[in-house]
Amino acid sequence: MTRILIVDDEPQILRALRINLTARQYDVLTAADGTAALHAARTDHPDLVVLDLGLPDIDGTQIIRSLRAWTPVPIVVLSGRTDSRDKVDALDAGADDYVTKPFSVDELLARIRAVTRRKTSPDATPDIRIGRYTVDLTDLSAYLTEDPSHTVHLTRTEWQLLDVLVRSPGKLISQRQLLHDVWGPTYLGETQYLRQYMAQLRRKLEDDPARPRHLITEPGMGYRFRP
Repeated sequence: MTRILIVDDEPQILRALRINLTARQYDVLTAADGTAALHAARTDHPDLVVLDLGLPDIDGTQIIRSLRAWTPVPIVVLSGRTDSRDKVDALDAGADDYVTKPFSVDELLARIRAVTRRKTSPDATPDIRIGRYTVDLTDLSAYLTEDPSHTVHLTRTEWQLLDVLVRSPGKLISQRQLLHDVWGPTYLGETQYLRQYMAQLRRKLEDDPARPRHLITEPGMGYRFRP
């Protein structure tokens, strides 16, 4: 049974999420502040943390950094902070995803399922389907699924960008992380590179580049690969 630690200082949210997650066969732990959350993480070893940023004692971003110093446990941020800077800071600190309050329980559950699937098979690199195309990360090949002889040429940079995205299906990858991983630490402000290359990937792989189903932009935050 997947054990989830919910960290929030709003009692009604803790109660609602405990009821909803328990009903779906999750083992639920709760904490109302950062100190209790860090203690629970060390003693109860949750499989996933749902974390509010606005806690009364420790800022949520600092909690993320503290957890990342010793554990890879998936972290889904659940916060009323809507400023893109707060979201980017949380993702750069090590959060796996970000859900803004007010939120849909169904959306939160979907994000939880996504990060849980990634945790159970972190090294798996199966062929990826993007629209009509199959992408093979091992052989660096992309081809029409119904006609493998019809291939799509991707540049080295396009492959690097796609690789970062598809290895974490469903995860929101921040702009800074993508720029760092693909271009390097001196390019963290060059967001136009991301827009250009994502547009190229969509033209090559999406059935309708203007309405992408798989290579998704999260405005002001980053990008997500949706299987």
